[in-house]
Amino acid sequence: MSHEHVSYLELLARGAATEAYDRPVLLARASGAGPEALAGLEEAKQLALRVRAELEGRRRREAELSALFETAHDLAGLRDLDAVLRAIVQRARSLLGTEVAYLSLNDPAAGDTYMRVTEGSVSARFQQLRLGMGEGLGGLVAQTARPYVTDDYFSDPRFQHTRTIDTAVRDEGLVAILGVPLSLGSQVIGVLFAADRRARVFEREQVALLGSFAAHAAVAIDTANLLAETRSALAELERANDIIREHSGVIERASEVHDRLSELVLHGGGVHDVARAVSEVLGGTVEFTETGAGSARRAGGHAVREGDDWVAAVSAGGEALGTLVLHGRPDLDPVDQRTLERAALVTSLLLLARRSAGEAERRVRGELLDDLLDAPDRDRRLLRERAARLRTDSEAPHVVLAARIDRAAGGADTDAGRRESADRQRLWSAASHLAATRHGLASARDGGTVLLLPLGPGETAAELARQTARSLGGTLREQVTVGASDPVRAPLDHPDQVAVAYEEARRCLDALRLLHRSGQGAAAEDLGFLGLLLADGRDIGGFVDRTIGQVVAYDRRRGTELVRTLDAYFASGMSPARTKDELHVHVNTVAQRLERIGRLLGPDWQSPARALEIQLALRLHALSDAVGGR
Repeated sequence: MSHEHVSYLELLARGAATEAYDRPVLLARASGAGPEALAGLEEAKQLALRVRAELEGRRRREAELSALFETAHDLAGLRDLDAVLRAIVQRARSLLGTEVAYLSLNDPAAGDTYMRVTEGSVSARFQQLRLGMGEGLGGLVAQTARPYVTDDYFSDPRFQHTRTIDTAVRDEGLVAILGVPLSLGSQVIGVLFAADRRARVFEREQVALLGSFAAHAAVAIDTANLLAETRSALAELERANDIIREHSGVIERASEVHDRLSELVLHGGGVHDVARAVSEVLGGTVEFTETGAGSARRAGGHAVREGDDWVAAVSAGGEALGTLVLHGRPDLDPVDQRTLERAALVTSLLLLARRSAGEAERRVRGELLDDLLDAPDRDRRLLRERAARLRTDSEAPHVVLAARIDRAAGGADTDAGRRESADRQRLWSAASHLAATRHGLASARDGGTVLLLPLGPGETAAELARQTARSLGGTLREQVTVGASDPVRAPLDHPDQVAVAYEEARRCLDALRLLHRSGQGAAAEDLGFLGLLLADGRDIGGFVDRTIGQVVAYDRRRGTELVRTLDAYFASGMSPARTKDELHVHVNTVAQRLERIGRLLGPDWQSPARALEIQLALRLHALSDAVGGR
């Protein structure tokens, strides 16, 4: 075997580029080789190139088969339809070597088509595109149930061009597009696309490969639909079994509830312990409320049905103390009705026994908090002693919370005033109970309630506000809005800070109501840039760091220009095409940078609310850089 032939084998072995196969011929010609030798080398070169092409084809087919096998494996263990469809689109984009791949599905209810999965897209308008049936390249694919390809979309007259589609495609910068149908039987349910931001020709093998991925996607959707139908059928069977078990255990439950209630009374259980025990026995949800006992009282102590719920009055000596309400058991048999009535009687006894002690403790807790708010100059040693008797941890950081019941206005003035007074009393009662369980303080104030609660390990003021809103709202069955202050370190050592924190909590509460977020809990840090206006300290650096800190840090580590790209993107109306003109770079560079920004900031970074905060953070960041550089 000649030296030149060995050279071709070496080129094949290391997978050299096509141009490298001309080198042995050129070297031989330069060394004066004769025509016969040159002809032999040329023949060997052509043979080597054919072998190389065959090897490349096999490697490509191996990669395609591997991707299809992985897709089939995903379908076999289908748990999350979105994850499977994303994997299919990602693999299609990778193997076809396109810049963008996406999948659209038909929406029969709306009569149009929408984007389900995109990969490589950077335009918010394109990702949210909805188009009518029959429009664009996808419409032609859906109508004919056949693949269609164009190497220049905008100059192709075969498709029904619309302003909406063309604007979105132009905004994404797409030129060449291939679309194949997603079919279930004879019905086309969507289209799978591969596209480039430059003109290109899709080969027949690439069209067939994308069609294979589309078939897998259609199977995934069909499988998910079948799984949903199966789960629904299993749920119906489970409900039927529950009914059978419920009827067979009526007598056992009656005996069990008698034993449970007796044990609760003997061991000092509370009202909510009774409700929880009866919930477990009856198989529904029992809760105690302080209102709504009218129909139950008129029934003479018997449980009565109200809609899908059952209610039993909790009363003593003619005084209405509240109601036990059973949810989730609209068809209650007579034995279970007697169980609910017995639980209401036990609840009334517990309430009477503990009313005096509870009122005394609430009054003491309220007085201590009032002193912290109104008279912070009192003797701190006496304040700590009073807190110790109430089992309050005076050394832990605390948060001041302002809470108020929010309901729609209505009714006569006298009725509204009476209802508002009752609301304040109920809220104070519920807040005092919560403060006692969390070793904090509570007091009625300014038409609502103020609480001073310790922070748990790793807990934030915002989390405590949300938890308090849920707890009070669940107890009262009303919308309770809660605003929180920043943490106060050792409040009994710094009582003057409690009043300051209360004003911050009230401002946060007012902001939540103005933002129509009634029934929620939040601290200033939850309100984005609005929190800068509410907090006593203007933590501009913290706001910028929470909003775009990851992008700024990435630029500092890598020497990239993501912040500049982000600023230009918003200044260009969120259009990648106009952004590349502003930055004087290729549109692919803009797309890659925006894709990286999306990974750093999260998938919703282009939503209106987040985009507004990001733009403000960019301005504040630029301002801080300008001030720091002086």
